[in-house]
Amino acid sequence: MGFQWEGPDLIRDRVLVIAEAGVNHNGDIGLARELVKAAAEAGADLVKFQTFTADNLVSRNAAKAEYQKKTSGESETQFEMLRRLELTRDDHHRLMECCAEFGVGFFSTGFDLASVEFLDKLGFIRHKIPSGEITNYPYLRQIGGYGKEVILSTGMANLGEIEAALQVLQEAGAPREKIIVLHCTTEYPTPMGEVNLRAMSSIQEAFQVRVGYSDHTQGIEIPIAAVALGAVVIEKHFTLDRSLPGPDHQASLEPGEMAMMVQGIRNLELALGNGVKTPTPSEMKNREIARKSIVAKGIITKGNLFSLDNMDAKRPGNGISPMMIPQLVGKHAGRDFMDGEQIEL
Repeated sequence: MGFQWEGPDLIRDRVLVIAEAGVNHNGDIGLARELVKAAAEAGADLVKFQTFTADNLVSRNAAKAEYQKKTSGESETQFEMLRRLELTRDDHHRLMECCAEFGVGFFSTGFDLASVEFLDKLGFIRHKIPSGEITNYPYLRQIGGYGKEVILSTGMANLGEIEAALQVLQEAGAPREKIIVLHCTTEYPTPMGEVNLRAMSSIQEAFQVRVGYSDHTQGIEIPIAAVALGAVVIEKHFTLDRSLPGPDHQASLEPGEMAMMVQGIRNLELALGNGVKTPTPSEMKNREIARKSIVAKGIITKGNLFSLDNMDAKRPGNGISPMMIPQLVGKHAGRDFMDGEQIEL
């Protein structure tokens, strides 16, 4: 079956957290190894890299995106930048072994057909489709043809383009239940006003698929909020140091922040619960202290009638519930009650 170090099946009880190392290794396998170690220590499920060859991915004269110019200079082309950031096939095997050593799942996104085929032959149980490939028909057909789990990012896409991509994937052999669609905004960093997190719910409602969120904002609150809205996968860029040169470092979390995000997601999962409103075990010990019982409001003599005027409610709640007051009104007191004494029947 090959390597299966990219983590457990997506049909799981908790959110799949992907630490997106991407190209933040800057072409240095030693730095990539440190990213793996940091992702494991932060509690991520998977650490994800990017698999491509510049020759297959981009034309030699293609311009950089504006954010890439700001973070890696304008003097080189996109081709030249990507050539520096390639991982070799041997690098992948070394990183897989590194992931096994540190106890985190290895994952990578293939950006061209040859790279996707290479990853599949390693025994991957899922494939990640980046936002830029959502309109790449041959690429979608190849991934759908594997019949494996698919994580589809949707940055820059509208609902029609998502629908078309899902159709290609399904017709090629990817079952709808194995596809998870990630809402995403392709800007680095993403302005808060362009996150539009409710679009994730719109995707879920429109296509009846599981959804997640690929985050490019600064900070950790948006991915945690996405979990509250039903995300089953969270992907977040991370780096060892935001001041490092390279296109994605500035929009990434540092290791301590990644650990805080993972812990926040795990806490939220616990807090979301099962949706059944009932007293929790820890609440039960507080009910008697916080609730009230029916007590006499003034002296009540045996045989007198209980009324709204001679009954009150006071703590503790180990007696008759004040909700029973209407049932007591008009009944005779069976004995004398002192002021403040709990009423008994």
